Amino acid sequence: MSLLSIHNTGSKILIIGPSWVGDMVMAQSLFIRIKEQQPNAIIDVLAPSWSRPIIERMPEVNRAIDMPLGHGLFKIGMRRTLGHQLRKERYDQAIVLPNSWKSALIPWFANIPLRTGWKGEMRYGLLNDCRTLDKQALPFMVERFVALAYPPRDTAKAKIQHCPIPALQANAANIPALLTKFTLHQQQPILTLCPGAEFGSSKQWPAAHYAATAKAMIAQGYQVWIMGSPADEDIALSIHQSLSEGQQSHLIRLCGKTSLEEAIDLLSIADHVISNDSGLMHIASALNKPLVALYGSTSSAFTPPLSKTAETLSIPVDCGPCFKRECPEKHHKCLQELYPEQVLKILMGNET
Repeated sequence: MSLLSIHNTGSKILIIGPSWVGDMVMAQSLFIRIKEQQPNAIIDVLAPSWSRPIIERMPEVNRAIDMPLGHGLFKIGMRRTLGHQLRKERYDQAIVLPNSWKSALIPWFANIPLRTGWKGEMRYGLLNDCRTLDKQALPFMVERFVALAYPPRDTAKAKIQHCPIPALQANAANIPALLTKFTLHQQQPILTLCPGAEFGSSKQWPAAHYAATAKAMIAQGYQVWIMGSPADEDIALSIHQSLSEGQQSHLIRLCGKTSLEEAIDLLSIADHVISNDSGLMHIASALNKPLVALYGSTSSAFTPPLSKTAETLSIPVDCGPCFKRECPEKHHKCLQELYPEQVLKILMGNET
C-alpha cells in the first residue's frame, strides 16, 4: 500500500509510542493531524502500560495496546510473538516514533505493509517508508512526530506553528471521589507544584524557590498541592518544612499517593501550575492549565509546553543548556538564579 493511498482513504494505523510521559503527550499532536487528514482512520497505540491513562484521554485513539517489554529490553522472541499476534488486526500502516532499531521490529513481524519512521538506528528494511531527519528543518520534537503524518515532500507542513496542540480529556466525574480520597477541597484557588524531574536534579528548580513561591501564593489566599512520583517526596517534604505551621495547613503533599490517572484528573482543576521540564508539565499543558514551565539544563527550543496558556522561564548561562542529568559545574546556576520573583510576576500578572 502506498502512502498516497493511505491519505486518500480511511486506514488502520498502529503507532509505536514513545517511552516517556512528555513524549507521549506530544504524540497526540500526530494523532490529531492524522484524524484531520483521515476522519475515518482507526489509530491504535502500542506503548508501555503506564501510558494507558494518558492514551485513554486522547479521543483520537481507538485502543491502547500494552507493550509487554520494559524500556531498553530487546527480547526478540517476545517481539516476534507480539508481531505475529497483531497480524490479525490487518493494519495498513505503522508509524514508529522511537528511533531505536528494536522498536521497528514488531511492525515488521506483524507484516504491516507500510512502515513509517525516521532512519534512526539504520532501520532500512524494517521500515519501508524510512525518512532522513533534517534536525535544523524540524528542531522541535513535536514537529518530528507530526511530520510522519505527511508524505516526505510535505515535511514543511509540520512546523510547530501549524502543529495541533495536545488536548487531554480529564474525567470530571472522578473529581468528587478524588477530593474525598485525598481530603482535598476547592474552597480556595489551587496552585499545583510539580517539583520533580525523572531525568535528574539538573532540571529541578530548588526547593527553597518553590517554598518561597508557595508562601507568597498562600498569602494571596491559595492552597498549594505538590504532585509527583514517590521519588519527589523528599523535595516536597523540604518545601513543606520551609513553611510556618499556619502556612503548612494550606499545603498538601500528594507525591507518590496518586496514580497517573488520578494525577491527570486532579491537575485538571488546578488554577495555576508551576513545573520543571517534566512529564507532568506536558500533561498540565495538554489540560490547558495556566502553567509556568521552568527550564534549566534543558531547552524549550526542543520540547516546550505547547498550549497558549503556558509560559516558559529560563535564564542564559555560559554553561547551558548542558542537557546533563547533574550539573557538571556543581553550581546549578541556571535554576538557582531563576528567582521566585520572576515566577510570581507571571502568576500575579495572570490574576489582573
